[in-house]
Amino acid sequence: MNNIVLRNISRFLLLLFIQIFICNYVHLLGFINPYIYIFALLLLPLTIPKSAQYLIAFATGFIVDIFAMTYGIHASASLVVIFIRPYVISALTVGKNKETQTTVPVPGQKDFKWLLIYTLILVFTHHFLITMMELFTFRRFWITIGTTLLNTIFTTFVILSIQYIFTPTKKRG
Repeated sequence: MNNIVLRNISRFLLLLFIQIFICNYVHLLGFINPYIYIFALLLLPLTIPKSAQYLIAFATGFIVDIFAMTYGIHASASLVVIFIRPYVISALTVGKNKETQTTVPVPGQKDFKWLLIYTLILVFTHHFLITMMELFTFRRFWITIGTTLLNTIFTTFVILSIQYIFTPTKKRG
């Protein structure tokens, strides 16, 4: 049990460090900025009490807000992601047993299509909220949607790459 807790804490710290000191300064084409810290929220065990999940999401977003000087945008987007995550998992696992709805979505336990849809939905929601709160207008709605889609595609690619590179999969034999 301590191994799982230690692994989650170290993953959070590593992703926060990478986000704060590297990804916050990456601006591809002037507007594509990966927010990989959300990966830690996507992999939070569902067995953690809801209040602890909200506290972790708020603290994670708040730390990113402090270093990015965004005044609560990441904290609120992280809270929304944690709020809708069980509903997304339930919608994606319709007709499956209860155990598959409570497992952490990692390669080897879920197929690539499931992981891709799960990540795309939550990352899109996160990026859409961040972009809308930064701009705070519907005046340039299509530019906002375009920016959100490009950020979502790039962040999802980075997250799935990290997930498949660093997660050991079961050997077939």
